Amino acid sequence: MKILLKIIILLIFFPLIDLQKIYAEEKINIGLLIPLSGEQKEIGKSIMQSVRLAINKIDNSNIQIIPKDTKDDPTRTLAAAKELELKGVKIVIGPIFNKNLIYLDELKEMIFLSLTNKSIKNPKNVISAGINASSQINTIVKFKNQNDINKTIFLIPDSDFKEEIEDAISRSKIKLKYTHIYNTDPTKITKQIEKFTYYPQRKQNLIDEIKRVENSTEENKERKIENLKKRDTLGGINFDSVIVSDFDESLKSVFTSLLYTDVSPKRIYYITLNQWFDETFLKETSLQPIYFPSINKKNYDKYINEYKEVYDEYPNQLSFLSYDLVGLVYYLIFQNNFVIDEKIFYKKNKFKGKIGIFDIEKNRINHLLNFYKVENNEFKKIFWSF
Repeated sequence: MKILLKIIILLIFFPLIDLQKIYAEEKINIGLLIPLSGEQKEIGKSIMQSVRLAINKIDNSNIQIIPKDTKDDPTRTLAAAKELELKGVKIVIGPIFNKNLIYLDELKEMIFLSLTNKSIKNPKNVISAGINASSQINTIVKFKNQNDINKTIFLIPDSDFKEEIEDAISRSKIKLKYTHIYNTDPTKITKQIEKFTYYPQRKQNLIDEIKRVENSTEENKERKIENLKKRDTLGGINFDSVIVSDFDESLKSVFTSLLYTDVSPKRIYYITLNQWFDETFLKETSLQPIYFPSINKKNYDKYINEYKEVYDEYPNQLSFLSYDLVGLVYYLIFQNNFVIDEKIFYKKNKFKGKIGIFDIEKNRINHLLNFYKVENNEFKKIFWSF
């Protein structure tokens, strides 16, 4: 009411005044829902510090961040969000984890920018800002098209992220030879991979061929037998690439099992999802090259150095996303004449952040990512998406 009265008075006495400047003078209150206590408090701390860095970069005293502790608990998250609502906050960065979203649909006048990468089955007032599966698979499609990769199999772990991957595959319309859902138990992975790579058959082909040459009268058969015995299998495979939607040691187990079944990265493309430049893969020379979509590495490295210089510690990966979200919220509010309503994330828009480009439309955020490969002890850029 005070803002409206101020505008009316100014318009009466100064009819040519810029309304946008009036709005810009008002405080922009942005909520921040993060765990500041409990097991995940270090992640919350890192995000809080990253948000402070972003605020300092924007250098606008009218932006006010109001943090609240979620304790990484859905009930406490709702209570904290209600506290923000009482302060007049309409837009919130957070919560971080998907499990804390379940009660937020009660606050229909508020918009929550969650850092989760899960984008399905969320409340309508929650927008997933994480690096979702659709963004990653769309980038992989571009790589496939550039390299004429046509016979791809997609390996999906039987996990709580399975549905997200399946939804992203459907949205992207990626062309696949087939998909396979595998059990993540390390003792079972190799057997599963042996089956769809026809490893026993190719192994038997080799045994049969060695016997055939041994019983033949072919010239140089000793040399042929010697060369055959150097091989693990005999016969082609019916795919030219594999996408494994997994992470950490489970991902390495899958690729190692492929190696065991004589399906090496020299024969096919090893492709995976965003690995946040996990340096442990630099040591896995037998699995290289590994291809993956990801954020802008140059900007990420610069951010890590800046963060470490200010706080004398390394940031959590998610804090990089929160850094960009502050700028994104400020940009969209400015574009919407400093009005925060349901339209702010509905209109088609693009925002260039440190991560990459945020592609916004119909209350959904996708990221235009870059593409990299791990090879020769370094991460090599394949292409930019912007």
